[in-house]
Amino acid sequence: MHIPDNYLSPATCAVMGAAMVPVWTIAVKKVTQEMDRTRIPLLGLGAAFSFLMMMFNVPIPGGTTAHAVGGALLAVLLGPWSACISVSVALLVQAVMFGDGGILAFGANCFNMAFVMPFLGYFVYRFIRDRVKGDTGEYAAIGVGAYLGINVAAFAAAIEFGIQPMLFKDAAGLPMYCPYPLSISIPAMLIPHLLVAGLVDAAFTVAIFAFLRRVSPGTIYQGRETRTRWIYALLVGLVVLSPLGLLAAGTAWGEWGADEIGSVSTGGRALGYVPQGMKNGFSFSALMPDYSLGGVSAVLGYAASAVAGVAILVIAFKLLSLIGGRGRSVVRAKR
Repeated sequence: MHIPDNYLSPATCAVMGAAMVPVWTIAVKKVTQEMDRTRIPLLGLGAAFSFLMMMFNVPIPGGTTAHAVGGALLAVLLGPWSACISVSVALLVQAVMFGDGGILAFGANCFNMAFVMPFLGYFVYRFIRDRVKGDTGEYAAIGVGAYLGINVAAFAAAIEFGIQPMLFKDAAGLPMYCPYPLSISIPAMLIPHLLVAGLVDAAFTVAIFAFLRRVSPGTIYQGRETRTRWIYALLVGLVVLSPLGLLAAGTAWGEWGADEIGSVSTGGRALGYVPQGMKNGFSFSALMPDYSLGGVSAVLGYAASAVAGVAILVIAFKLLSLIGGRGRSVVRAKR
């Protein structure tokens, strides 16, 4: 679901970035005013969880891959505005450090995964939780919220992909950016997410929620004990297991490079050309491209990327806690 650079036109990227500016502004204002600074590091832990969940690629029928995001999980644990910040920062680290998601497309990726996903997931959770009581209601609510959140986010990405060939063509009448119309982009994005990725996100979300509810209930409920050592232990476990994400071969739909897209087959026929906007578009060299590290094996490089990403996110929010946050309490769901 990470839209690379040059799949969306610069105009589309500008619009999506502009749409996120007021969201980020409100999110930062709410967190700095309402979250006690001692809890700001939890946003870093949340960002680290989301970062790691996105490293666990799963195979999708047709030879592509997908992954969970955890937007609904963070929204329920921290509140949707805090989740927006956590996922946005995780996406920024992925784009800059690892080339996962475009620099110009950062606003679009944040709109889909840091805005649509956590907010929809949170409100679905609240809707179900307020009507179905008990543990069953709570687990069902967060699972359904996660499933619907990631699928609607995938639908938003499909729209962004699919309008490109309608709006932007070269002199020969060929699409300049993403070449796939809505009739292709919507089923290509939605079917794998409805059948696989949504279930994976829901399973990850419920499992992590249940674990935290058991070992560190203060992470979820106000006034209960928070045992951060268990949160760190879970992060370490996910880092150790992160190379499992390499087992899913193939590239996620809509994330092919300019050297690949011309040979990608849709409906049994290869595209046969590289859109001009991709061929001559924006280029950025990430520090550890594709979660790799020169001179070491793919497994070690992937694990090193997991360690680096988690460390950056945790340390960044720890530093922010020293200068930000002055309000009353963390924004979270009422239970």
